[in-house]
Amino acid sequence: MKKQIITLAIVALFCAACSESKKTEGNFAKYATVEIGPENSSYTDAISIYGKEVLNLYRFAAMEADNIYWKQVFGNRQFLESIEDENLREYAMINYGPWDRISGVSFLPGFSDKPAGMLFYPSDMTEQEWNAFDDPYKYSPYTLVKRNAEGELETVWYHDEYKENIDKICDYLRAAADLTIVPSVREYLLAKIEGLKTDSYEQSAIKWLEMDDSKMDLVIGPNESDDDNLHGIKRSYSAYVVLKNLSRTEQLRKFSAMMPQFQKDLPCDDSLKTFNPGSESTIYVCDALYYAGAANCGIKDIAISLPFDTKVQAEKGTRCILMQNVITSKFNGILIPTADLIISDADRDHVNDKAFFWNVAFREVAHGLGVKKTIDGRDLTLALDNLASVLEETKALSLGVYLASDVISKFETNEIVTREDSYATFLTAMLRSARFGVEKMVGTANIICYNFLKERGSFSRHQDGCYYIDYEAFGKGIEELVNTVLTLQGRGDYSAALEFVTKYSEIDKDLHADCFNMMLEGIPVDVKFDFVW
Repeated sequence: MKKQIITLAIVALFCAACSESKKTEGNFAKYATVEIGPENSSYTDAISIYGKEVLNLYRFAAMEADNIYWKQVFGNRQFLESIEDENLREYAMINYGPWDRISGVSFLPGFSDKPAGMLFYPSDMTEQEWNAFDDPYKYSPYTLVKRNAEGELETVWYHDEYKENIDKICDYLRAAADLTIVPSVREYLLAKIEGLKTDSYEQSAIKWLEMDDSKMDLVIGPNESDDDNLHGIKRSYSAYVVLKNLSRTEQLRKFSAMMPQFQKDLPCDDSLKTFNPGSESTIYVCDALYYAGAANCGIKDIAISLPFDTKVQAEKGTRCILMQNVITSKFNGILIPTADLIISDADRDHVNDKAFFWNVAFREVAHGLGVKKTIDGRDLTLALDNLASVLEETKALSLGVYLASDVISKFETNEIVTREDSYATFLTAMLRSARFGVEKMVGTANIICYNFLKERGSFSRHQDGCYYIDYEAFGKGIEELVNTVLTLQGRGDYSAALEFVTKYSEIDKDLHADCFNMMLEGIPVDVKFDFVW
């Protein structure tokens, strides 16, 4: 039996009341606690005593990456740790600052809302100053833009600004390299040390992709640019410590080899298919043991796909890491109750964990496909500026379900799962991810997908507050969305991209009602980790 859905009138009154006080904003984002760590993984027993020492060194390195991230986004961590109110203090630590990372609104008195450029740029830098700043390194993902003693803009490399923390990370990685008995791991760690000290990561990315014989992994460094909402350039420090599920990984090996064919079969014009993905792409299924920095801030990743270096992607490929324990936790604790609340009974039967896994897996595969440069040869980030990331995420979401549903329909997963399962589970995930709001890139991308598909009749929301799916229209809508986004990326037309993002990133009254109903029902927005080591 469906629970009663609240009326839109009450939602409107509630939203109006909420807007009167910033202090209450943080209370709306509920994070369910999930324990992760070696004590909670069934794969830890296969790690030798030396391996466990290496894991600890990985964690120590990740903790230093966490310290760098604080310096990138807020700075005065000690101030937040001194907050007397236990709930406010915990919420500030979850959000790595005084702002709700979902709304961008400050929940602590005395602080303005989240700045678009965080601490990557001077808070008083104008657009005119940025345009007039004649320094090619300002476009580097690994520089800060600061003011010198004369008040003029200058660039400072990460390896200089965060030298003390980076030196500590490198010491831990060097110690781990000395302990490991796996040559490829040692080569990766030494290459990563060099990368961190020079902010040049091409060689470490190659060594990482070549490291395919280790049961554990450390992903560390400045990777994602999600925090830079000003220009979408600067990358935040993060770290993941993971253990591989070797048997599950082996099941996915064939899909890595299919990436060139996936690229060839993209539903778009041939002029957009010129990128050739490397033949050494891999997909790993892992248990996450530790998240740090940007990875641990607010919404937690359930999968990652690296590197972003298009040269390395073409030469070697990409590596997708699926965090199986986090995927399972989010599906059971968030997607199931979301589906029970707002997906029709007939369509609810199609929401399942297998479809969720494959949608996530191919979303990450999709990051390594598609358009990597505009048709006229420009870098996507420079052409599309702050819209590049949200278009890339929209592409990954839509292309991911397009690929997953195609592979599923051809019975290539060796699991009992259907195309309808893929679509219904994707819709449920979109609805729950819309709660992230437009402050989060992934939230904006999901809202774009929702509005685009809704406009094309892929689903409809009835008076009972539940969604009913037209599966034929859904498939056509997904294909059209993939083609639209790839075309926008290929053209590199900022004005056209802005028109598209603006049109489809509005949260309509149905989504407002859905988000409110999920909150009333106590469905968590996301998870927070309790690390058990």
